[in-house]
Amino acid sequence: MRNKRPLFGTMVVLIAVCSSASAQEIGLYAGPLAGAGQNSYSWAIDYTEGFGRYFAGSITWLNEGHIPGHHRDGQAAQAWFRLPVANQRVVFALGAGPYRYFDTEAAAEGDGYSNTHGWGVLYSARASWYTSHRWTANLQLNRVQLWHGTSTTAVLVGIGYQLDGPDEPGPRDFAIPRLYNVTNNEISLMAGETILNSLQSPTSIAESFEYRRGLTKFIDATVGYLHEGNGLLARRDGLTAQLWLTRAFLNERLTLGIGAGVYAAIHHDDDSERPSGDGILSGLVSVSGSYRLTSHWAARVTWNRVVTRYSRDTDVLLGGVSYRF
Repeated sequence: MRNKRPLFGTMVVLIAVCSSASAQEIGLYAGPLAGAGQNSYSWAIDYTEGFGRYFAGSITWLNEGHIPGHHRDGQAAQAWFRLPVANQRVVFALGAGPYRYFDTEAAAEGDGYSNTHGWGVLYSARASWYTSHRWTANLQLNRVQLWHGTSTTAVLVGIGYQLDGPDEPGPRDFAIPRLYNVTNNEISLMAGETILNSLQSPTSIAESFEYRRGLTKFIDATVGYLHEGNGLLARRDGLTAQLWLTRAFLNERLTLGIGAGVYAAIHHDDDSERPSGDGILSGLVSVSGSYRLTSHWAARVTWNRVVTRYSRDTDVLLGGVSYRF
């Protein structure tokens, strides 16, 4: 889905990646991008959490737009040094960290495509203004430096929201400590859309069932079943297992998490209904958020990225209901 990001997918990430830049603050950014002599756009969603007055950590989902022949995005984790000034209303920050990217490229021989994966470094400089109502205005410079591939530079403007209100102006130095698990037991039924990460991005209907269990105050585990639908080259279904970093906000009503794990799937041939052994085990990277409607019922949205070794990566965007017990 790297060449088209529906609003639903954007909102999933906006909800779920709330863990990446300064004391429990979520941000949404967009702006122009340049690389390899070409111009495009970039957008990002990040979550920041403070580790003291001058330091923070963040997790970011970064989209690098459409440089010709490339549709690239991925996740980055950054460490930040930040300097508050003007009674902490203005914060200057420098960040750097690893970037795991996924790129849909035009195949060298012509009409086809390939899904390539690799590593780089994301360097950032940011200036933020903190209002008195939890909102922030941000200006950020990103430099993506790859070991193998096209490096890019982007200038982004954005808005942020502090999920835990600070005790004083500016960002919170440390996150509010937790006394118990975010999750006990939860069962979710979800449906949505599968998008094949090709140059044309065909879609199909997707469904999933998931059981979630809190292991610690910040870690959940899930096991489930995922059906990616019919009508795609990547017609798959199978079992999933993931570990999640999770947080709860807004008096425990809003939960946010980022997860990683494996997807043991049956891949069906294009010309046959018989399952084959091609790509049975794939990676699964996800962001998810839920809003608790009652003590037992919640609404949940999830963005899954299926990571394959045979150029059949997909984005699976899901929404549904959860029962907590």
